[in-house]
Amino acid sequence: MISPLQVIFIVVSAITLGAALMVVTTRNMVRAALWLVLALFGVAIVFVLLEAGFFAVAQVIIYIGAIAILMIFAIMLTRRIAQDPGPQVNSTWPIAAVVALGIFGLIVMIVQGWNKSATSLQPLPQGFEPLNELGVALVSANQYLIPFEIASILLLAALIGAIIIAWDKK
Repeated sequence: MISPLQVIFIVVSAITLGAALMVVTTRNMVRAALWLVLALFGVAIVFVLLEAGFFAVAQVIIYIGAIAILMIFAIMLTRRIAQDPGPQVNSTWPIAAVVALGIFGLIVMIVQGWNKSATSLQPLPQGFEPLNELGVALVSANQYLIPFEIASILLLAALIGAIIIAWDKK
């Protein structure tokens, strides 16, 4: 008997895979970015179904809220430059499809042969708060503050570059 959560998972997975397929097959860059937003939102829903709320929120805020919107703005600012009349399909796509199917088959074999009873999660130590530790790590100068700030500077530089490229020189 299939539970309602399994039905939701199957529907969301099918929509996410369809959106991901549309990302790589559509010719319009703006539509591809919007399909990417849908695919990333589907991944966030899967995180919710797995009861990983932090990852779902991070998926929405970071990937949909920041990166995808930045991509849409960059595409819209450089629309006349982004027009690619050339072919959208590479001549080596059959090789890539065979490799992808081979990797998928390998993953299926590994998952089927996995002994789930041999793995067990250890309980967290008393008083350990993972979200608190992550927050401290992101703002601590000794851990991830510098890479976090460098990433934000790179995103800002990409946005400024897109504005400069799209600037009308007249």
